[in-house]
Amino acid sequence: MDGTEGNGGQPGPADRSHRSSVSSVGAREVQLKPKHQPYKLGRQWQELLLRFTDAPDDDVAMDEPSLQFRRNVFFPKRRELQIHDKEVLRLLYEEAKGNVLAARYPCDVEDCEALGALVCRVQFGPYQPGQPTACALREKLDSFLPAHLCKRGHGLFAALRGRGTKAGTGEQGLLNAYRRVKEVAGSESEHEASLSPHYRAYLLKCHELPFYGSAFFHGEIDKPAQGFLHRGGQKPVSVAIGLEGVHVIDSREKHVLLGLRFQELSWDHTSPEEEESVLWLEFDGDNEGTPVNKLLKIYSKQLSWLIALPRTPVTVAELMSSLIEYCIELSQAAEPATPQESAAGPASAPGSSPPPTQHPQLRRQGSVVCSRIQHLSTIDYVEEGEQIKRVKPKRSTSFFSRQLSLGQGTYAVVQPTESLEQG
Repeated sequence: MDGTEGNGGQPGPADRSHRSSVSSVGAREVQLKPKHQPYKLGRQWQELLLRFTDAPDDDVAMDEPSLQFRRNVFFPKRRELQIHDKEVLRLLYEEAKGNVLAARYPCDVEDCEALGALVCRVQFGPYQPGQPTACALREKLDSFLPAHLCKRGHGLFAALRGRGTKAGTGEQGLLNAYRRVKEVAGSESEHEASLSPHYRAYLLKCHELPFYGSAFFHGEIDKPAQGFLHRGGQKPVSVAIGLEGVHVIDSREKHVLLGLRFQELSWDHTSPEEEESVLWLEFDGDNEGTPVNKLLKIYSKQLSWLIALPRTPVTVAELMSSLIEYCIELSQAAEPATPQESAAGPASAPGSSPPPTQHPQLRRQGSVVCSRIQHLSTIDYVEEGEQIKRVKPKRSTSFFSRQLSLGQGTYAVVQPTESLEQG
């Protein structure tokens, strides 16, 4: 399913805006191919779980599949700006909204309020003073803002607070942002009839997030050693892989730990027998001011039997590695067409902003989308693979042959949050 105009021929992997998948409450998922029949997969679901997963029998018996319609990971954001079909825009809007509310897409408070204000505009229409009130928004605040920003308490204090008329910071900020939502020039009836400009505005705001439209995987990373006993452990993370790069997101704190463009990383995967599979990410960093190579291990216990229902399951680490490689191939294949597109100037729908050639990255001090390398436990090493001895290695001597370019490049340290300027 696309929605752009002038698309002819057989669609390729990046030519459809959406793809179908079957998933379940047990976080098991099948990415459907055109030849797959969802009804038959649903009928055979328990048999597939028993055959391709190590899930307990009780979980298999209770597992219930659902058919979902999701954005195609390989569909470029610039193509979204060319979509005119209102229903396709609505589907993209609904999926993006769900990811924002579930904190799958970490956003700063200001951006959450701006996105929530657009949801208010879609649901309530143009802003009218006093409608809705801050108290009315408070009752269903989690329909507009992620749950961790709603700050709803429990017990007697929360009940007493709910009876008051004073607005909290969440609902007041949302109301102020709702008041600032701009309307498209036209009659009032046209405003009520067409929500497409507001769907598009929501998507354009989400386009500023570098992990928008990515595929997400569950994993764990080592915690930095802390305390007198140097205890570490592991923390759960989400790994977002898309056309712009790889992002490791803290699942509990709802912020980015590491964001890498493809030209900034080398990678590989290992799947030792009877051990967790590992995706290795290597990037340039520094240790107390000394440039070093940093190596991050991402553990994954899952098996990915699901992409094409193979006879032999593959690990999620292997799948993530293959996806990185494929995204790089797609990005490189699309690069020659970019100057022609910018010269031709793709047409945009009335009321929408012109397609930007490169969207601005969010660079606020302490932004949730900025890397927090100081929160990572990495292996810092020298050319021979030994741990750091305060020398400057080059990533051309990487452990891994998998990287965007094998030629000599400029050493570019991935910047942590503290070094970013106010945006």
